[in-house]
Amino acid sequence: MMSVNHLPSDDRPRRREPMFNLPAVVTWLLVIMWLLQIVRDTVLTQQQNFRLIIEGGFIPLRYSMQAGELGLAWLWTPVTYSLLHGGYGHLIVNSIWLMAFGAVVARRFGTVTFLVFWVLSAICAAAFYWIFNQDSIVPVIGASGVVSALMGAAARFAFPRDGRFNRMNAHLLPRNSLQDALTNRTVLIYVAVWFGINALAAVGFAAGAQDGARIAWEAHVGGFLFGFLAFALFDRSRAS
Repeated sequence: MMSVNHLPSDDRPRRREPMFNLPAVVTWLLVIMWLLQIVRDTVLTQQQNFRLIIEGGFIPLRYSMQAGELGLAWLWTPVTYSLLHGGYGHLIVNSIWLMAFGAVVARRFGTVTFLVFWVLSAICAAAFYWIFNQDSIVPVIGASGVVSALMGAAARFAFPRDGRFNRMNAHLLPRNSLQDALTNRTVLIYVAVWFGINALAAVGFAAGAQDGARIAWEAHVGGFLFGFLAFALFDRSRAS
């Protein structure tokens, strides 16, 4: 975990921070996601892999059925879907964004709060997707909704008005109110770019997606809104 308690003074040479200096909780989540993908590709049969996706992916139709027809998967799939991915391309893209923004939020929240945030943001992203796709039988998988929530949370503190995003000490910055965040030019540009990328995903353009796969942009939007609007409920730091 990166230490920021003793920043280098002007009369001492600055140390270069390791490129991958991640909080333990982010590292372990990455390990879990990568191990799952490797096991699916190298150990499980095609039938076993299919069963894992059905039992671990979020399927909207489950929540439109009669209670007696649901089974038990409805209990865990609003969270477990966030640990499964549609291929290495999908996993690599989410891993990069998780390292960039998940690390900053994890340093600010701490391990337990970060895990609670992960679970609730996964549920919220899935619920937002369900609103628009209640009859869909296609499993939704991937950490994109949670990553979007982490990006939304970062927008509340990690972009100072007078500077750029700095992964070394962004978690130490004060929390901005919703009004301050929405009048911060850097945040507005960041949010506009994010929504622009998801608009492209909505019409079929997205990096990391396998051929024929549909990007669940609704889950991205739901996750981002959750992270941006609910951030203060998880943040122990004082507002600016």
